[in-house]
Amino acid sequence: MTELIAVITITLLAVISPGPDFAMVSRNSLMLSRRAGVLTALGIGLGVLLHITYTLVGVGLLIQQSLWLFSTIKLFGAVYLIYLGVKMLRSKPSHVSADRAVAPLSDAAALRIGFLTNALNPKTTIFIVSLFMQVIRPETPLAVQIGYGAFISVAHMAWFCLVALCFSAGPVRDKLLAVRHWIDRAFGGLLVGFGLLLALASVPSRS
Repeated sequence: MTELIAVITITLLAVISPGPDFAMVSRNSLMLSRRAGVLTALGIGLGVLLHITYTLVGVGLLIQQSLWLFSTIKLFGAVYLIYLGVKMLRSKPSHVSADRAVAPLSDAAALRIGFLTNALNPKTTIFIVSLFMQVIRPETPLAVQIGYGAFISVAHMAWFCLVALCFSAGPVRDKLLAVRHWIDRAFGGLLVGFGLLLALASVPSRS
């Protein structure tokens, strides 16, 4: 019972903490549509499942013990976030209607963006690997561990779907779309910032 409470508590705290996932869902919900935001949220949940899967099969332990491998993962994540951020920073004012202000995003593309944003997020790697290696006991049945993993994934989906609903609802969104290019640039700046922090963290320190 203590283990279950720990898993739930740590998961909820990790889910609501700000990061690239939150920035991407917020941006797609506000700038594109509620559907794009929700699909991005679902993609994030699928990314979490990837982290859980490799942790359960033992790769998580390798990542935990290999500084080189973990640094490589962080570097790939940094490059992806900076790429997305730069695209947003290049956003320009538009005089077309709000519904056509931003190029539409297919369902598959929204899902893929959510998946890659989370899958390449070292923050999630650290969270999942640490949780399974340090909080969940080795003798915990595999079925229970899989259940924990399912809960973690669903918690991410639920939270970010809620974020998507909030950022895509009401007259506030219509007013914000009037300055949509500045909002896009702001989110782009956040992603570039996250990416640069990851890139710096991936460089081994020299003593």
